[in-house]
Amino acid sequence: MESSAHVLVFPWPLQGHINCMLDLAAVLLDAGVRVTFLHTDHNLSRLPKGSTTTLAPQQGLRLLSIPDGLPEDHPRSVRHLKEISESMLTTGQAAYRALLLSLSSAAAGSPVTCVIADGIMPFAVDVAEELGVPALAFRTASACSYLAYLSVPRLLELQEAPFPSDEPVRGVPGMERFLRRRDLPRGVGIPKGDGVEFDPMLLTIADGIARAGKARALILNTAASMEGAALGRIAPHMRDLFAVGPLHATNGVANANAEASGNGNASANTKINGNGRGSEEHHGCMAWLDAWRERSVVYVSMGSLAVITHEQFTEFLCGLVGAGHAFLWVLRPDMVLQATTTSSISVTDAVMAAAGDKAHVVEWAPQRAVLRHRAVGCFLMHGGWNSTLEAVAEGVPMVCWPFFADQQINSRFMGAVWRTGLDIKDVCDRAIVEREVREAMESAEIRARAQAMAHQLGLDVAPGGSSSSERDRLVAFIRDLSALQRV
Repeated sequence: MESSAHVLVFPWPLQGHINCMLDLAAVLLDAGVRVTFLHTDHNLSRLPKGSTTTLAPQQGLRLLSIPDGLPEDHPRSVRHLKEISESMLTTGQAAYRALLLSLSSAAAGSPVTCVIADGIMPFAVDVAEELGVPALAFRTASACSYLAYLSVPRLLELQEAPFPSDEPVRGVPGMERFLRRRDLPRGVGIPKGDGVEFDPMLLTIADGIARAGKARALILNTAASMEGAALGRIAPHMRDLFAVGPLHATNGVANANAEASGNGNASANTKINGNGRGSEEHHGCMAWLDAWRERSVVYVSMGSLAVITHEQFTEFLCGLVGAGHAFLWVLRPDMVLQATTTSSISVTDAVMAAAGDKAHVVEWAPQRAVLRHRAVGCFLMHGGWNSTLEAVAEGVPMVCWPFFADQQINSRFMGAVWRTGLDIKDVCDRAIVEREVREAMESAEIRARAQAMAHQLGLDVAPGGSSSSERDRLVAFIRDLSALQRV
């Protein structure tokens, strides 16, 4: 029975989605389930040779890919999400259908018996079911954002579109007490105009989420202790619901491999997709942290997609310097938009000129290892769900400046519901950055709440905990579906 279950895992081809679904794949592998992980050709081509061997050689992992339909030199960035979506819906869908038809046939040797597809691609569930392969949807975002997307028809009826306003939102059930229009998921940038129109991309996501109810089940990377109320309101819309997170904290096999390989937080994600960086940058980053006392460093990272203007960069920099604490800042090469009138000095040079030896700048950092480090006192971040879970699991207070999508509502939950950090959305002012970073670093109350939540999540993912039990139930569910496929 154990060898009969063969799951095709198909993520949306952007890094945050890939990372999270790789953590899910590693959990399935650890349970003895065979996994085929479906990349795009572009992403698979970026993998170092032999990158799968360090995950778990004895386990049944295979990497395959399909074309995404975009030119090789296409940037595939946050500003091109519409192009990525349209290309995956056409070229990607056709290639996926052909591949799944081949993989699910008896001639395949070990045919795929189940699909777990990123919930942002409802076509992947539809195609699988049309071909007779049972399909589950996996959403890499929070349950609270999922509920907000499910509520879009009611929000449209009430004309409660995302807008930088403190007007209360009535259209998301259970959140009437604290949710504001500025906290609703939104597209890139602060909404303009009269605040009535919804971003077309958000409407597309909401439509896809509404269609997820057709899947055999919905999997969410969250825990009942964090988002039980939202999960309770989502469940009636789904055939089944599994809250299995935080997945990165449950993946003992991948974490052990990451530590053994010297890749810090690399986990299953970087082992399969090659997202890890060289050891020189990794060890330099960690060695720099080693020199600082406990909880004295601010870790700053805005994820893999966010972009900021040079003016916003300057406000963040001045606020960090003003807060008076040392800081480790991840600045991707494509993160700061350079104005034509800007000085030719690099952003790294600007940081070092302003902060000297109290700052360290890198293009990439082993985030999970950084957040575990004793020197890190708070995390200035964008509110992405992966990063939020990684910080929460380590009990690190956060200061959140959300960029787009679910980050808006995540930051509100962090600041107003869990109260494990501070929400500074819709403003980028050096005085506010300075004040909020200082409070997150120095507040005993915020730290106590963050550590209490981390303790509870540790119980959730431990054997017998809610997330652990849900993972076991998910694996049994997949085995049952697979057994029916074999009949």
